[in-house]
Amino acid sequence: MLNYGVKLHFLPVKTRVFCPPKDEIWGVLDKLKLKNGDIVFITSKVLAIHQGRCVKKSEANKTDLIKREASHYLDYRHPSGHDINLTITNNILIAAAGIDESNANDHYILWPKDVDKLCFEIREYLCKRNKICNLGVVSTDSHTTPLRWGVTGITTGLAGLNPLRDIRGTKDIFGRELKLTQVNLIDPLSALAVSIMGESNEQTPIVILRGYKNIPFNEKGSMKDFVIPPDWDMYMPLLKAFATTKKKS
Repeated sequence: MLNYGVKLHFLPVKTRVFCPPKDEIWGVLDKLKLKNGDIVFITSKVLAIHQGRCVKKSEANKTDLIKREASHYLDYRHPSGHDINLTITNNILIAAAGIDESNANDHYILWPKDVDKLCFEIREYLCKRNKICNLGVVSTDSHTTPLRWGVTGITTGLAGLNPLRDIRGTKDIFGRELKLTQVNLIDPLSALAVSIMGESNEQTPIVILRGYKNIPFNEKGSMKDFVIPPDWDMYMPLLKAFATTKKKS
C-alpha cells in the first residue's frame, strides 16, 4: 500500500571542494551518518572527479571528446549561433555527452565510467560502514527537457533500488486495463535532489533522502531495469536522426 501523504525529508550535505583532475570521495562518504532506508544522491561530476575522468582544456578538443564519449551524436547550429552536439550516451539523451566545464578548474569533466558498478561499490561500502542493509545510491546530473527552458535532474546510475513500478494489468477508475504503463519512481526524486544540490557554488554534491517508503529496495537493482533501447522507444521517429551518426564498433 502506497502512502501518498508521506513527507519527503531531503538532507543536503555540504562538502569541501572536489578538485579536478582527480580527487577521491571516500573521505567525504566516511562522514555520512546513514540510516536503514536512506537513499544517497551523488552528482555525477563528483563521481567523475573521483575516477579522474577529467581532461585539461588546453590538451583536448571538446567536440572530439564528445564524439569519443557518445554512442550516437548529431551536430547542428542553434539559432543562437552556437554549435550544439546532441548525443545519446549511456542510453541517455543528453547534450555534449554530459561533458561539463562548470566548477571544473579549466578541465573538461566527462561522465563517470561504469556508473552502476561505482554506485554498487559505494553502496556496499556505506552499508558496511553504517551497518545497514537497505540503502539506495543514485548518480545524478542536470539536463534539459525538450521544449522547456531550464534544467532539471536525471538519474545516470543507481544501485539498491527498483527504479520502476509496473502497473500493467491493473485497471483505471473506469475499469479500463492499463497495458503499457510503468511508473518511473526514481527520476522525480533525482530531480528534487538536483534542485537542492544547486547548479553553481553551493558545494552540496550529496543529498540524502530519509524516511521515504514508496520505493522498494533491491540490492540487485540497476539502470538495466530502467532504460529503453532506442528501437523500442515511443519517440523513435524523433531519434532516427541519430541512426546515421552511429559510431562504428
